[in-house]
Amino acid sequence: MYRKGKIILPVLIVLIIISLSFGGASFYLYQKEHAKNIQLQEQISQLGDRQRATEKRLEDAKKTASELTLKLQEASSKVEALTKDLAQGKSALTEASNKLEQFKADLAQQKTLRQDLENKLTEVQDEGKQIKEQLKIVQQQKTELEAKFKNMEAGSDGVELGKVVVNGGVPIVDNTAKGKSKAKAAKQKIAAVALKPADQDVKTTTPVIVPESKIMIVNKEFNFVVINLGSKDGVSVGDEFSITREGKYIGDLKVEKVHDSMSAAGFSPELKDLIKENDKIAPKAK
Repeated sequence: MYRKGKIILPVLIVLIIISLSFGGASFYLYQKEHAKNIQLQEQISQLGDRQRATEKRLEDAKKTASELTLKLQEASSKVEALTKDLAQGKSALTEASNKLEQFKADLAQQKTLRQDLENKLTEVQDEGKQIKEQLKIVQQQKTELEAKFKNMEAGSDGVELGKVVVNGGVPIVDNTAKGKSKAKAAKQKIAAVALKPADQDVKTTTPVIVPESKIMIVNKEFNFVVINLGSKDGVSVGDEFSITREGKYIGDLKVEKVHDSMSAAGFSPELKDLIKENDKIAPKAK
């Protein structure tokens, strides 16, 4: 029994030691696993936090993506509008360029027209100077003509014209009282000559010789003539006369100014080179 006890005791001690070793190892492993579990739980918690953070970031990213999509659409709309504006701007620029070219052409034309107008103005000024000089000459001619009229009137004051016979015997009748008395006296004198016998003294019964009406002066520069008929002969402003030369009709005159024994009458420009001094005139039938 004593031997069995000695054998069992070491065995028990070994078993106890083995149990204690296993127990210590198990406790160690348990502690180790527990630490690992704690660490894993912490990692899981961290992963959960990360997952939640990631999900939150994902939601934020989705919101940002939605906002960016909206902004992209707005930007696309703006780009389209800008593209249209750019096209319109290009069209307006092209039109403006065309208008600018047209303005340049118009400006060049205006410059040319201005130069032409300046040249014409210079010509008109030169013509004005020439006209002034011509007016001076005309004034001198007018003064000379008026002096000539006065001299001719003064020279014809003592001459009784009575009836004036023109164009083969057509009379111009003076309707004034003095003219009628002159015409009556002339008729009586002519009748007395016609009724007097041939053997009577003709010297005392010869009628006064009546001059023919004619053109005295021709002014081709201003298209008028001076005729040897005036207010004494019954001529008035507006009377018209026919011009003849050797029985051939040339044209017409219209009285514009009347003096006592002569008048000024105008004619059309086409008669300028046809009318001559001493051409015969006769009153036109009204």
